[in-house]
Amino acid sequence: MRRFIPVSIFVVISVLGMLFFSSNKEKEEDVSYDIPEDGYYAPQLPDKAYFCGEEIDLSNYYLRERFDREILSFSYWHSQIFLMIKRANKFFPIIEPILKKEGIPDDFKYLAMIESSLDQRALSGANAAGIWQILPETAKEAGLEVNDDIDERYNLEKSTEVACKFLKRTHDLTNSWSAAAASYNTGRARVLRQIETQQTNNYFDMLFSEETNRYVFRIIIAKCIMENPKKYGFYLKKADLYYMPKQETVAVDSSITNLTEFAISKGCNYQLLKDANPWLRSNSIVNKNKKRYIIKITTKEEAMKRDYHNVNVHNKSWVID
Repeated sequence: MRRFIPVSIFVVISVLGMLFFSSNKEKEEDVSYDIPEDGYYAPQLPDKAYFCGEEIDLSNYYLRERFDREILSFSYWHSQIFLMIKRANKFFPIIEPILKKEGIPDDFKYLAMIESSLDQRALSGANAAGIWQILPETAKEAGLEVNDDIDERYNLEKSTEVACKFLKRTHDLTNSWSAAAASYNTGRARVLRQIETQQTNNYFDMLFSEETNRYVFRIIIAKCIMENPKKYGFYLKKADLYYMPKQETVAVDSSITNLTEFAISKGCNYQLLKDANPWLRSNSIVNKNKKRYIIKITTKEEAMKRDYHNVNVHNKSWVID
């Protein structure tokens, strides 16, 4: 004989069942999954980002996507970022005081990173040279010497001053540091033309070519990572960083027929001489006009002195010890 469940009891059981499954579903949706150690993490975007005091409105979907694209591509460029942090410890102490003296915002040191990865011997396919990637014509117009023996685009102090003058002039014309930065990539005339066409001097409200559209964002991402490398997974020790060895200077106002012999006479060698003075492009200096050159000397004794555990750290956020 079949027994029937009273309707009231059936309703109670059904309701309890629905509550049970609903509760379990909510628990399943709340589960957070751990990413395996060999997985990939999408770098988190900051709430705010700034360039030379200008805020980038990351609530704007278009700017946010452009920012996100660069932080994804740049933060996973591991080998170059490690190199740039190491080199920054060597070159930023030279670049920063010049920027300050010339009235250029400190953020522009990250432009040099984007231009050359802080490689003092960098040379582009367009023949732009040095850490600031200056073209021959621009260098000569600014008073730098560029020939087979001497190329002062590779002189960090002089090339930084030239870059500052270019940026300052563009800022005077545009009243925008972001526009000045964009001009370093695409040219001052093109930026001025676009300001007139698009009726704004704000780079973040303007449309440029693909390369220039990305350019200033790449500078800002470099800044974000360099200000907090550990946040993006880059960990270095003091011993990992590069440094500028102690150097002497020699003033020369005559020709030097053989730089190898000159180096040896100063307790140096040809390799160390060229490393300290990458603007010396051959094995001699022809100096008919008695120009005064300042040559840096790293002695062989000094080159061997490095204490890897007591390197002077320019920015404490770069290291974990």
